[in-house]
Amino acid sequence: MTPVRARLCLPSARSDVPPFMVMDVMSAAARLEQAGRHVVHMEVGQPEAPAPGVALAAARAALGGSGAALGYTESLGMPSLRARIARHYRETYGEEVDPATVLVTTGSSAGFVLAFLAMLEPGDRVALAVPAYPPYRHILTALGCEPVLIRTGPETRFALEPEALLAAHRDKPLKAVLIASPGNPTGTMMTAEALARLVGTAEDAGIAVISDEIYHGLDYAFPATTALSASRKAVVINSFSKYFCMTGWRVGWMVAPEPLVRPMERLHQNLAISVPTLSQVAAEAAFEGRAEMEAVKAGYARNRDILTTGLPACGIDRFLPVDGAFYLYADVSAFTPDSHAFARALLEEAGVAVTPGLDFDPHEGHRWVRFSYARAEADMIEAVARIGRWLKGTG
Repeated sequence: MTPVRARLCLPSARSDVPPFMVMDVMSAAARLEQAGRHVVHMEVGQPEAPAPGVALAAARAALGGSGAALGYTESLGMPSLRARIARHYRETYGEEVDPATVLVTTGSSAGFVLAFLAMLEPGDRVALAVPAYPPYRHILTALGCEPVLIRTGPETRFALEPEALLAAHRDKPLKAVLIASPGNPTGTMMTAEALARLVGTAEDAGIAVISDEIYHGLDYAFPATTALSASRKAVVINSFSKYFCMTGWRVGWMVAPEPLVRPMERLHQNLAISVPTLSQVAAEAAFEGRAEMEAVKAGYARNRDILTTGLPACGIDRFLPVDGAFYLYADVSAFTPDSHAFARALLEEAGVAVTPGLDFDPHEGHRWVRFSYARAEADMIEAVARIGRWLKGTG
């Protein structure tokens, strides 16, 4: 191949982002399973439970017709679904939301892309608390923006504090801050007062707020609060993936300030046209499956108890407050200086898949691993037993 032709296949600089490590762990676990091994999955934040029965029934009904009703929808989403999402805010948080400000997206992932494209220019700086969900910084980097990682610690319950945000802003101006409560990988939550204080501080300083609320509904310590309760200038992103157990359906939503709705709509028209109609039909029906989802949540609470009592008995006794979501973020530095090697050995030798903290924190993540407890209760019991035997060198 000539040098000129060889250059035709060179990847762009913007594509040079780290892998989403949890997906690599998932692939490694799948290879072991294909070889006949039984793996307990604690690596990926994916509910084992299926979508609500009412959602599945609505999807089957939609498929049972001629199929004509499954064409494109408006780029903003089905009007009935957008109205149902707006109603959800009134029922859940006591907040009135105009359905015209609701956008249906292909999971929360597309919501982040739309928000970043509509709100940011290349070179803009966006504050993130670390540890944090890695695609935040990877998407920002691919779009030419600068993620600004602000370290959190036990003194703030691993939440971003207004003073730390302002210090980063004084160092070099920030355009936006991304908040997540409950957080991934930490499972920690911000109180309503702490969230309002952070949102108010950011907006007073001219820093836009993007709130990731994908784990709302999965709260154990106290109820989660939407950023819309603090400000209507915030952009809120949510999804049917976690509470409603609809990861593979790839449907989420955003609530945006009115001036941003049309720019986001134009972007969505060009990037995706619309979210798959079948997924939207199922998602609208899912709101009526809350009793089923609350039963699933009760199972997560039991799993949470299994880990918070079982892991300390294994020697893993340093972890963050397990407030919400379905994650436990644990310090394993007593056993290893390398969480990636720890996770690999735990998978290969004990058949338990976990995610190394380096995925969430490029500087301190070598000391931490994330355990997901979104699986069956029996899996959690087996995982604790396997981890205990492995750490003691007996199996």
